[in-house]
Amino acid sequence: MRVQILDTASEMAVCAARDGAAAIRAAIRDRGEATIVLATGASQLEMLEVLTREAIDWSRVTAFHLDEYCGIDREHPVSFRRYMRERFTDRVAGLKSFTWIDADAEDLDAELIRLGSAIERAPVDVAFIGIGENGHLAFNEPPADFHATSPYILVTLDEVSRQQQVNEGWFEHIDEVPKTAISMSLRQILKAKSIICTVPDARKAKAVQAALEGEIGRTCPASILRVHPDVALYLDKPAASDLQFFFRF
Repeated sequence: MRVQILDTASEMAVCAARDGAAAIRAAIRDRGEATIVLATGASQLEMLEVLTREAIDWSRVTAFHLDEYCGIDREHPVSFRRYMRERFTDRVAGLKSFTWIDADAEDLDAELIRLGSAIERAPVDVAFIGIGENGHLAFNEPPADFHATSPYILVTLDEVSRQQQVNEGWFEHIDEVPKTAISMSLRQILKAKSIICTVPDARKAKAVQAALEGEIGRTCPASILRVHPDVALYLDKPAASDLQFFFRF
C-alpha cells in the first residue's frame, strides 16, 4: 500500500485524481478501454471535480456505481445516482457507459443479479473509493462479510454510518437516512487492478488508524485493503493524525 499525506484536502484530491487518471489512460493504452468504479460522498467531491477535467478519452471508459440507498428515487436530492450524474456523467463527454444501481427497483434480488452480471463481464481497472467513519468500504458495515462472493449485496446500515450522512449535511436527521442499501461487496472491490482511496477530515482519523495499524478483520472493513497489491491511499493531515507506527510526518 502506498500512503501519501498531503497538507490539505484539496491537494489530496488533486493527487488522487491524477493518479487515477494515469491508471485509466494506461488501461486504454494497453487494452483499448478501461473500466472504473466510482464512489460518492463528501470525500469524493473534489477528487471527482479534478478527475472530470483530466485528458481522458471517456468514450473508451465503462463506469460502475459503488453503492446506493434502497427506496430512494433517482431524482431524490440525496440519491447517489443524482450525485454521480451531477458531478460526473454530466461533466464528461461521450462516456461509453455507466451502470447505475437501481436500488428502488421492485425486485432487488433481480437487480443484484443484473448488476453482478454486468460487472463480471468488465474487469475493473481502477476503483475510486473512500473510508467511512466506522471503517466501512462502500456500505460494507462492521462486522463486514469478508466472504460474500456476489459482486453486489444488500446491506443494513449501522447507526454510525447513518449518522455520518447527517453530519456531512446530506440529511437533517438520522430518521431520514435509509436503513438499507445495495453495496458492492468487499471481494468485488478487491478485484480492481488498482484502488485509489481518498480520505479527508479528522472525523476519519480513528478509522484510518484502525485500517492501517489495527488487525485485518471484520470490525474495520477498510483493513482488508492491506491485502491488495496496488492500493494508493491519499490522506490529508487531519485524517492521518491518529497514526502512530505506519507513517510519521
